[in-house]
Parts: sequence; C-alpha cells; structure tokens
Amino acid sequence: MVSIEPTAAAYQATAGGFLDLDRAFYSKIHEDSRHELVDSFILPIRSGRAWRVPAGYLCRITIPEGPQVGDLNLWNFNDPRERMWAARTRQLQAAHVTVFDRLWSILPFLRPMVTITGDSLKDYGKDGEGGRVHDLLGTRCDPYVNTLLTGKDFDYHCHSNLTRAVLPYGLTEFDVHDVLNVFQCTGLNDQDKYFMKACPAKKGDYFEFFAEIDILAALSTCPGGDLSVPLWGPNARDPLEVCRPLGVEVYKVHSDVLQGWKSPEKAAYAGRHGLAAKPWA
Repeated sequence: MVSIEPTAAAYQATAGGFLDLDRAFYSKIHEDSRHELVDSFILPIRSGRAWRVPAGYLCRITIPEGPQVGDLNLWNFNDPRERMWAARTRQLQAAHVTVFDRLWSILPFLRPMVTITGDSLKDYGKDGEGGRVHDLLGTRCDPYVNTLLTGKDFDYHCHSNLTRAVLPYGLTEFDVHDVLNVFQCTGLNDQDKYFMKACPAKKGDYFEFFAEIDILAALSTCPGGDLSVPLWGPNARDPLEVCRPLGVEVYKVHSDVLQGWKSPEKAAYAGRHGLAAKPWA
C-alpha cells in the first residue's frame, strides 16, 4: 500500500501531463532579444486601465519609480465569461506565483490563460516573517469592506479602479473578480490570519507573462501604494505618500520562437454532470 505524504501538494503534475510545461520553451520566449514593443503606458497612482494582450504576445508590468502593488484581472478578450480563477490557480500552482506558474480560467473552460515567463523577484522566496510575493491568497481592496470597517466611503480602491477600467470594453462591476496581487508581499500569521508587508520591489523590477489566449487584462495601482502604511486599524492613515505609478509593456514575440506552439484547448470534460445518467439501482 502506498502511503501519502500528509503535506504533499494535492494537485501534482505527471510527466507529460497537462501541468507539466516545457520550461525550455518559455525560457526561450523570455530570453529572446527580438521582441517588438507594440504598446506601453504608465498607470498613475490610484487608477486603473484595461488593455489587450493578443495570444502569443508578452506583457510586462514594471516598477518605474519605486515599490508599488498592482491588482491584476484577466479575461478571455473574445469571451469575457472566461476569466481568471484565483482559487484553482492556488491549488494547481501556488498561493504565490512566479516563473513557470500559470494563471488558470474558471469552469467550464479551465485552461491556462497566461504563463509567467519573467519575474525579477523570483528569488525572494519566503522571508523571516513568512511573507512571499505575487499574492493569490488575498483579493482586491474594495469600497464595501472599507465602509464596513471605517464607516467612510472611498471611491479609489482596486475594485473601483478595475470597474472603471473595464467599462469601455462592455464589462461592469460584476465582471471584476479575485485578483493576482502583483508585487504584493503576504502570508498567514501564527493565528492563520492574512497579513500584508511592505512591497519589496524596487525601481526596475518587473513581472512578465505570456498570453496563451487573447487576453483582456486590467490593472489597478493599489491606493495603499507599497503597503508600508496600515489601511485599517488604530494606526491607519492615508498612505498617499507611498503611492507610485506602474508601467505596462506589450511585446510581439518573434514567430521563430513560437514554432509548434498553439493556444491551449478548453477543458475536455463533456459537461453532462450526470443529468442523463441512468439510476444506479
């Protein structure tokens, strides 16, 4: 009888299986010097913006001035019902993601939307307080919880920034979903409660991903800035002085590098859900 390691990852890749990706291929994409810059912009503090990343292109989120957290949402550009699934990504990949991890879409699609190809903080690991970067444990700050905790309205939380960002694409507040907190350092304390630390990113740091399908991405520059100032509690105050912009760059990948690559198919499950099943007895 095979024993199970109690703390082994529940979802594990088998050689050649769907979770076993070609690391050499994605390394080559990251390292190739022939990428063509097709779009770039700076996202001001406490704002949001959405943009397209075509399938087979790279997107890089950058730190142009100093530490700053960004909240990222992803949709299928052609069918926004398909969007990023933070919870399943935590299970299939990790609660904090880095190079070679993928961000997965919700049911019934369930496929990798993007693959992370570059991360200047990939060696951060786990710090002395248990913090790790690029967080999927938490979600976006929002005006509802802020009013609940403080009794005051504030219209520039990440949820609101993302809502404004996607309106030009025909989406609404109902389409905004759990985020990847890029550059955010988080963990669970000894009471199993979520904590946030000051962002360790520095000017010049970046987070890069490869679009496996046509992507609509949206990013918010968190109103908490680098999170070095408490947002709630007895020591909370407005962290405006630690808010900084983020940069976004989109690159066309040279066709030579993409030889043999194709967008992943949607999950192969037939979708019957037992509705046509005969009684067991």
